[in-house]
Amino acid sequence: MTMENLFRLVDQDQDFFQRKWTLVNGPVIVGAGPSGLATAACLKEQGVPFVVLERTDCIASLWQKRTYDRLKLHLPKQFCQLPKLPFPEDFPEYPTKRQFIDYLESYAKHFDINPKFNECVQAARYDETSGFWRVKTIVTSGSNKTEFEYVCRSLVVATGENAECVLPDIEGLSEFGGEVIHACDYKSGEKFKGQKVLVVGCGNSGVEVSFDLCNHNASPSMVVRSSVHVLPREIFGKSTFELAVLMMKWLPLWLVDKLMLILAWLMLGNIEKYGLKRPSTGPLELKNTKGKTPVIDIGALEKIRSGDINVVPGIKRFSRGQVELVNGEKLDIDSVVLATGYRSNVPSWLQEGEFFTKNGYPKASFPHGWKGKAGLYAAGFTRRGLSGASSDAMRIAQDIAQVFKDETKQLRMRTVARHRRCISLSQF
Repeated sequence: MTMENLFRLVDQDQDFFQRKWTLVNGPVIVGAGPSGLATAACLKEQGVPFVVLERTDCIASLWQKRTYDRLKLHLPKQFCQLPKLPFPEDFPEYPTKRQFIDYLESYAKHFDINPKFNECVQAARYDETSGFWRVKTIVTSGSNKTEFEYVCRSLVVATGENAECVLPDIEGLSEFGGEVIHACDYKSGEKFKGQKVLVVGCGNSGVEVSFDLCNHNASPSMVVRSSVHVLPREIFGKSTFELAVLMMKWLPLWLVDKLMLILAWLMLGNIEKYGLKRPSTGPLELKNTKGKTPVIDIGALEKIRSGDINVVPGIKRFSRGQVELVNGEKLDIDSVVLATGYRSNVPSWLQEGEFFTKNGYPKASFPHGWKGKAGLYAAGFTRRGLSGASSDAMRIAQDIAQVFKDETKQLRMRTVARHRRCISLSQF
């Protein structure tokens, strides 16, 4: 059946054999971050072959190339480990960036996952005539670039929710004159020592960048344009996230949200007087419905209370060495860090309109957004972090493995049947 479909593919594309291509006996996984690695490991355990494509030269490029030095996991390690291999016991409860990267590298080595690096997917589409996915890439080797194509029965999209940084269009920013970087290029506040830095954004990245700038003797002003939930990392010595998970087993979401806000008020006090207004929707409901993660406080709130981090409202416009805020206030600043988030890049390469939205997320909500039609899967788009990616990976691997085993069994049965017919014919 597979060869018949392949011949159909060749028949309709006369230039097919003139290009470099390969037939993958298993799924193609696009992305070698935690989601892609977890899916590959689960497939390996099921005995299913696969190919992992990665546009950069390393695994987990977001963690290795686009995160700041002081980053640590916000959740305890047991909620962040990937399937089939826990963190080393000697790792702290909240592993550092370097420790997490080491874990991922050892994970890939343990499961013998060898991604094809420097292969950027340009387009992927399902060929209905042949029943195959066609994944076109550009392979970069030094200054040379080669077009390549993978032909496969199933495709796993594992490029994640944070594939591309969001760069806002703010009036006058091009005229500012000072250094302007996205948070993905921020490593440490050391180079900003003594500077007045405007941090645009109040999510976890914006808050932690502001905190890091303070610790390097810079003077950050953090733009808080909308409401935000701030929660302590721990409540009475127990992880806030772990406590929420525990309560969710017994209580409805709305009640857990109310209890979390009461506990946060007891631990942090009234934060609205510092310019941090809480949303009307609870932190867990907001995360589940909008994907907006609450800010986990690791010391920045104390800097806000002391005035070391200056909280300011939205931006009206930039001018030379200055920013004007929506309240009319003007600030002299030296540099700008855009902690304005990330987005999916799926719409730029996946030619499909039923499973994914125009924003690059599965249309079906968790836990149903991992499987589409015609062998299309999504890993790591749950808006539930690493635990959500792990859940996707296990479901995807089980589903693909079942299809793979059924097809292999049918192929063996056809082969045996043909062999018997040959023997019987030879007797006459």
